[in-house]
This record gives sequence, C-alpha cells and structure tokens, in this order.
Amino acid sequence: MSELDLPIRAAIEVASDHGLASDRCDVLQHGSTLVLRLSETLVARIVIDRDGPRQGTGWFERENAVALHLARNGAPVIPLHPDLPPGPYEHLGYPINFWRFVTVLQDEPHPGLIGGTLHRCHEVLRSFPDPLPELGILTETIDLLETLERRSLFPHSILELFHERLTSSLAALKDLPLQPLHGDAHGGNLLNTTDGLLWTDWEDTFLGPVEWDLASIIWNARILDEDHQTADAILEAYRKAGGLIDSSALRHSLIARAAVMSAWYPILYPDPSTERKIKLQRRIDWLAKIS
Repeated sequence: MSELDLPIRAAIEVASDHGLASDRCDVLQHGSTLVLRLSETLVARIVIDRDGPRQGTGWFERENAVALHLARNGAPVIPLHPDLPPGPYEHLGYPINFWRFVTVLQDEPHPGLIGGTLHRCHEVLRSFPDPLPELGILTETIDLLETLERRSLFPHSILELFHERLTSSLAALKDLPLQPLHGDAHGGNLLNTTDGLLWTDWEDTFLGPVEWDLASIIWNARILDEDHQTADAILEAYRKAGGLIDSSALRHSLIARAAVMSAWYPILYPDPSTERKIKLQRRIDWLAKIS
C-alpha cells in the first residue's frame, strides 16, 4: 500500500460526496502538501505531513477566505472550485481544499507582468475584512527554531544566526505600514496560464509591509542568480502600477526571507535533492556574510 493511497482516497471520497466524479489521479505536487488533479476541472490539495507544525484546517480556512475575496474582486488568482462548498474539509485525518484546474504554459512570465499582478493583489487585499496575524511567517519561524533544535536539524550556531536575522528584521518591519499580503510570493506560487498570470497558495497570508512580498518574488533573481535586470523590472512594474517601495524595508525583508526559507527547508524538503542542498547552503552563507 502506497503512502499516498489514504490521502488520495480521502480527496476522492469528499469530492464524490458532493457529486463530483474523479476520472483520473494525476500527482501535480508531492511534498508536505499533496496536489492532485482528479478530473478535467478539479484539483485537490491535501496536507499529508501529520507531524508538521501546521495541523488541522485553520490554515486552509484562512486561505479559502482570502482566495474567495480575491476572486470575487477580480484579482489574478486561481479560484476555488465552483461546484462544491469552499470548505475546507477534513476526512480520514487529512485537511483538504479544492481548486479549479488551470492550464499552465511553459513560457516564463514577463517581469513587468509579475510586478503588475502582485500590485493588483495588494490592492484587493487591502479590503479583506477578516483578522490576520501580524508578521505571521516571521513570528512563526522564530517559534519553529525550537522544533528545529529539538530535532537536531541544524547546528546550534546556524539556529542562532536565523534567530538574530529574524529578530532584527522583525524589529525593523513591525513599525512600518502593514496590510494583508500573499505571504509566500515566490515564483512557484505564480503560474503562467492560458488565463494569464495567476497567483495561488494563500495559506501564509498575514499583515506586513508590501516589501515582504516583493522580496519574496525577487529573492532568487536578486541573490541566487544575480539577475538584477529581472529583479529591477519586477520592482519597476510594481511602482508603475502605483506601488510605493521603501528600500530599507525591502532589504530587511530580503534578509528575513532568506532566514525563513532556510529554517523551513527541512520541514518542506525532508529528503532534499543535491540542488536543494546547494541552494540552502548558499542562503545560509549569504545570511552569515551580510552586515
């Protein structure tokens, strides 16, 4: 019996209970969250990490509320599936939510479109009515450091480095203007589709400065790839759309983003590839050398 059999069964049974038949089971993503295409239009996301820090349906409840608000107000996002209640659901011990399938193109998105779509999401998010955690992923990551130390997932010196970078950036960012953000606005959560550029994965939404999302989307280009042309084009497009960017807030967000990504690596990738190991080490090295 495969480790995926039970979560797949859970998603198929919930969909069936709401009158949606599953005629396929294509694995689109397999990590702490399993993403399945179950029909021509239906995609299921299932949390399969039963020992991870995010248990229960609370994260999906927030994600669903944000995604519904964005879609109803015309933001460029992948919508929840329209043919069943938004949920989220919990079945056989697995939290699940359901989305409409979109056709992804192979072409890389233009940097100017990236900046513009992110600004549009920020505009719509300002009217999101529900309470959100303040600087959520930063404070959550500081709390995560205890788990990482208990499991011996990093040397103590590296955990101290993460803690210092997170707390100093948190102190700098907390007094800036805060608004609802995507929270995890990296390139993997922006899909170039036949319906245009669409953002997805809203479970990390929190209150923070817009520079956090901008740092998240330019981090790899700016730091790992040294592709300053792409990073600058994204920022310039955001400004042209009407956004304001504070350079100091952006720098602190870049630092905090590196610490957050690094700390979560062993949770998200318990068996990382050689390429992922190299990227993690480069992030840690960058954090260690910045002043």
